[in-house]
Amino acid sequence: MKELLSLFVSFFKIGAFTIGGGYAMIPLIEREVIDNRRWLGREEFSDLLALAQSAPGPLSLNTAVFVGYKMWGYAGASAAVLGSVLPSFTIITLIATVFTDVREYPLVDAAFKGMRPAVVALIISPVAGLMRGMHPALKIAALLIGFGLWYFALSPVPVLAAGAAAGIAATIFKQHKKERK
Repeated sequence: MKELLSLFVSFFKIGAFTIGGGYAMIPLIEREVIDNRRWLGREEFSDLLALAQSAPGPLSLNTAVFVGYKMWGYAGASAAVLGSVLPSFTIITLIATVFTDVREYPLVDAAFKGMRPAVVALIISPVAGLMRGMHPALKIAALLIGFGLWYFALSPVPVLAAGAAAGIAATIFKQHKKERK
């Protein structure tokens, strides 16, 4: 029970102090899960993150589900998701009741404009973290694919399928090459 409470509190803190959506939460989740709590290793977290990105639904919730499930099964997944969602749900409910009345205030508008660069930085941070340790050719491929997704508004589904196919093909090729020796 103590472990589930710890998982809930960790994801509650992340959910309460993150602005900018799922990608902005990733560096906080990574720091909490790997560095602070040592629940997962960096490579295992990267694998779970890749799985969370390829699954339908919000990235932060998928990541919470996979981390929670990996740690303590269904109860862990439930605790992590509840911790992650509860702060946002509460804040959005409170904001929705007063936002329409205060949105036009210059200070509120200025605050939202001021948060934009921080949100962009929070989104870029996990991308840079995921690229650590990658082969330089893969880094270039990731940047080109990211540019293509953004500039040409490519669908991520065929890009993910092509990436999976390339990974499988590379593994088969390496395996075949080892067997020849």
